[in-house]
Amino acid sequence: MNLKVHLIIAFIISLVCVLGFSLISLLISDHKIIDFDSDVIAAIQGLESPFLTKVMKFFTFIGSAPVVIILSIFLLFFLYKVLHHRLELILFVSAIFGSAVLNQILKLVFHRVRPNFHRLIDIAGYSFPSGHAMNAFAVYVIISFLLWRHIASKWGRSLLIFISVAMIVAIGTSRIYLGVHYPSDIIGGYLASGFWLTVAILFFQFYKEKGYNKKYKRGE
Repeated sequence: MNLKVHLIIAFIISLVCVLGFSLISLLISDHKIIDFDSDVIAAIQGLESPFLTKVMKFFTFIGSAPVVIILSIFLLFFLYKVLHHRLELILFVSAIFGSAVLNQILKLVFHRVRPNFHRLIDIAGYSFPSGHAMNAFAVYVIISFLLWRHIASKWGRSLLIFISVAMIVAIGTSRIYLGVHYPSDIIGGYLASGFWLTVAILFFQFYKEKGYNKKYKRGE
């Protein structure tokens, strides 16, 4: 795909993310999403069992900042030492770090208090948007993006996407199950991170294509 197509696709995705996030935030501000949040929480927490609680705590741990940092260090090493990618390092760091910064800014803007009923773990801080949801979305989407072209088979690519989607959904669901986030926090986190990743990937593709065109003109 050429740069024009990338621009159009990125614009559409970013617009959908911004509009979706804006809608969620308005519904939260007007207290019109309470029934939706309550119904989803009741359905998910209605499945509670000792075994499932352990599973959900595991996924919450996987989506925590320390684990994300360790995973990021490993992937940075892999990109640099194994794949010899330098430009991709910048994209990865920008995507993960930028998503984390954006999350903190949005939390301070909205000041949404966490759910105060049936918590299975204790946690402080504001609720909207979910930091775990944004972390998971940023990490697994950017991993899929960077590794996609290195996987030749359709089966391998399908597995990559399946694992990424499963991890994103599982980490987000774990936060609802454990009673520390509303479902709208999770959806808002996915949308906010989706917007940031779209912008980061667009700049990456733009810079990369411009660099390729310069080399092509010089006959390198």
